[in-house]
Amino acid sequence: MTLVKSSSGIRGTLEGKIGKGFSPIEIIQFAAGYVFWMKKKYKNKKKFVLILGRDGRVTSVLFQKFLIIVFQSLGVDVINIGLSTTPTVGIAVINEKADGGVMLTASHNPKNWNGLKMFNSYGEFLSEKDFEKMLYITEKKYFSFSSYKKLGHLFYKENYIQKHIKKILSLSIIDKNIIQKTKLKIVVDGINSTGGIAVPSLLNYLGVHVIKMHCDPHGDFVHNPEPIKKNLREICKKVPDIKADLGISVDPDVDRVVFICENGDFFGEEYTLVSIADYILENQLGPIVSTLSSSHALKDLSLKKGVPYYSTPVGEIHVVKKMKEVHAVVGGEGNGGVIYPKFRYGRDALVGIALFLTQISKLDNIPLSKLKERYSNYFMSKKKIRFFYPSREKMKILLKKIKKKYKEKKMDFSDGIKIYLKNNEWIHIRKSNTENIIRIHTESYSKKRADFLSKEILYEIKGL
Repeated sequence: MTLVKSSSGIRGTLEGKIGKGFSPIEIIQFAAGYVFWMKKKYKNKKKFVLILGRDGRVTSVLFQKFLIIVFQSLGVDVINIGLSTTPTVGIAVINEKADGGVMLTASHNPKNWNGLKMFNSYGEFLSEKDFEKMLYITEKKYFSFSSYKKLGHLFYKENYIQKHIKKILSLSIIDKNIIQKTKLKIVVDGINSTGGIAVPSLLNYLGVHVIKMHCDPHGDFVHNPEPIKKNLREICKKVPDIKADLGISVDPDVDRVVFICENGDFFGEEYTLVSIADYILENQLGPIVSTLSSSHALKDLSLKKGVPYYSTPVGEIHVVKKMKEVHAVVGGEGNGGVIYPKFRYGRDALVGIALFLTQISKLDNIPLSKLKERYSNYFMSKKKIRFFYPSREKMKILLKKIKKKYKEKKMDFSDGIKIYLKNNEWIHIRKSNTENIIRIHTESYSKKRADFLSKEILYEIKGL
């Protein structure tokens, strides 16, 4: 039984007692708290409109009904766009001039999870300050329901994913014609969620020959939905077997994307942002922003291009905040999340795919395995250790112990602890925003060395 509340959204497992998991009671309370946060923030408004979307999870259809009832009972009009992606909800908020939006999804978490991602009127996630206010309202139950005379209305708008795609294709940096001429053959793993609709649809517009895998959005995920190497063995095998040019995999709500090389090698979730940043910087120079857990290869790229690089704590809201401060031309996270601010301040796998395909099509269709050779070759180890009784005190003890061990090294404490070693090696230890786990990311010049560094930290943690 798990319930996680962070600026990345509300997420939990679908079982257990009230307050211990993600149940209809939690949906009602958080939905009501969100509406009254919104009414307080935009207090001069008399009528409120929300966008509602969902991913393909088995429980999303059922929980969507709860959300509609709650929102209407609070006097809010609901525009239901149905099966959607997280970035599509953000686009719909902007297009419809709505006061906010909710995406029913647990992102990359397993299929026994679900959750809520909440947007402001700019189609962006709530800031940390706004999220804390929303949580306070929810916990204190500072909300009341409307009379029968003031119930909200329900509207349906179909094909919003298509509207999202057409808006992407209107970007001047996307070259639809050159992609069509390249005649790419691409395998798509849609993880039986909305990526199975959105990604093939985008590729069809771009004249790509698509081979679908797990693209029926019934939500019964055939593998762990986090798009990382160990979960994508099937597509890594299929791409070379059918002689495809590349493979594409996304997470269930389509804000992260990774690529598979023509020879079946994993291009690497870290190199999604590196390669796309490279292409954007060819067109417009400016600052880059990513997280403390992202590969040093992105910083190396910024040095090569002569542009500033900034790092932030992990989380889309932190990256977006810094991007706005420094007027970054591109940003994102090393997990495959790309933010292109000329489109929207939010991670968007579909924008990432369109940018990436334009890039490789302009490079005379060189194989992906060769494209990766253009960038610094680092190796990362990403480990995690689960804990069932979260304790800030235990985390403090751990960080104190690690700090003492590496006291001679440069450190950053803005998000857990990041330790900088020689030769661009580093260790980052932090509590996850989305699960009850501690994440340990290390990077080095060899896989063996990166694994050794992470195992050392795991030993320290288990010692507690």
